[in-house]
Amino acid sequence: MAYIDVDDIKSWHAHVYFDAASRDAAKRFRDVVSEQFANRVEIGRFHERNVGPHPRWSFQIAFAPAQFSEVVGWLALNHGALDVFVHPNTDNALRDHRDCAMWLGRSHRLDLTAVGG
Repeated sequence: MAYIDVDDIKSWHAHVYFDAASRDAAKRFRDVVSEQFANRVEIGRFHERNVGPHPRWSFQIAFAPAQFSEVVGWLALNHGALDVFVHPNTDNALRDHRDCAMWLGRSHRLDLTAVGG
């Protein structure tokens, strides 16, 4: 087996999933994440539609590899009823989303055709 060097990870994304019923909770959670991490993460748009491989509405949290423990640890303890999909960003989007990802909460089936699958 060929191993991948962790230095290949350029950044991480966490995608917080929600639907119409959890929309308000997701908006509040997005505000809390923004306050908690201030300028240490980038928070993406609040998508009230499926985007890319994501099968639910979502917003993205982007962060550097050095922040993985702090950000993912905090999300693991505080995501509540919202599901969070976490993946690295290397030079292989399909592998990153299919083989190297993790879930906080429930997992969902991704549309991998959006990332070359």
